[in-house]
Amino acid sequence: MKKTLTLMLALIAIFAIGGCSKSKEKLYIYTWAEYIEPALITEFEKAHDCEVIVDTFDSNESMHAKIKAGAAGYDAITPSSYMVEILVKEGLLDRLDHANLPNLKNIDQSYLDKFALDPKMEFSVPYMLSSTGIGYSKSKVADFKPTWHMFENAKYSKRMMLFNDMREVMGAALKTLGYSLNTTNPDEINKAKDLVLKWKKNLAKFDSEAYKPSLASGESLLAQGYSGDVLQLQKDSPDVGYAIPAEGTSFACDDWVIPKDAKHKDLAYEFINFIHDPANAAKNMEYVNYWCPNTPAYALLPEDLRNDELLFPPKAVLDKCEIIRDLGEKNALYIKAWDEIKARE
Repeated sequence: MKKTLTLMLALIAIFAIGGCSKSKEKLYIYTWAEYIEPALITEFEKAHDCEVIVDTFDSNESMHAKIKAGAAGYDAITPSSYMVEILVKEGLLDRLDHANLPNLKNIDQSYLDKFALDPKMEFSVPYMLSSTGIGYSKSKVADFKPTWHMFENAKYSKRMMLFNDMREVMGAALKTLGYSLNTTNPDEINKAKDLVLKWKKNLAKFDSEAYKPSLASGESLLAQGYSGDVLQLQKDSPDVGYAIPAEGTSFACDDWVIPKDAKHKDLAYEFINFIHDPANAAKNMEYVNYWCPNTPAYALLPEDLRNDELLFPPKAVLDKCEIIRDLGEKNALYIKAWDEIKARE
């Protein structure tokens, strides 16, 4: 009888403990693949006794379509700056309370002055900056030149990729033709469409993620790529090169934003502020190989990264770059051209 009573008391204690415990708060992040140092996520989870769930997207347009279709539940997202403009216009983002983000003092003012589309950080906090260029095989593309015209070279037919990204691909064609990648001139956009169709004949496919393992394995010899992605590849695949085309390219910033319907806004603020602690920003830059505009973090980087012109492009390169802008109703010109490109055999 004594054993039975002891067992019953033990079971009651277990159920009591279980009943009193509550599940950890969850932070839902929607971002690009391999875009946050995993150790930082683990550190944040321990510090805040929470669980961070990360979903990924492969283009701003696919992310936008999902959010606009009603995909609720995300607490922090990292769209590119031009997409932030769209999300703001559609009333989908919270205006940021700077009192919850003391590390905003670390944001590089020179970036805010020269490139930022939201320089007062009313709705967004800069996260990572990158150029779009060409990744290529050094050993197998001996005639490589830093120009978008490389995608016209039939010698490498079906071993090349361009992004599955309307504005990036059309932007590359527009820069090649000497136009702004934010043009709203229908004739210029049509000429860019024709050039992309010319490139398409030589492509294996349009893809914003598969180009990375394909370049690393040598299956693809040329691919449109983001600077940070290609720098990551070079760690294990030294044959992979990267160049910013002479005609110019897009220079992008991805920003942290908090959706209006986020359920864990306090935790989202904590995470964004945590990411912009200088030591964390430096660790993150080392992992993702993108430029985080966090001034105190620069001094914490290894010397080779501080002096890397692919990570921190010189002024002469930046002067040829443009930030992709939201074009409002004129976006329809690009959508029409892109639909025609994707539909054409």
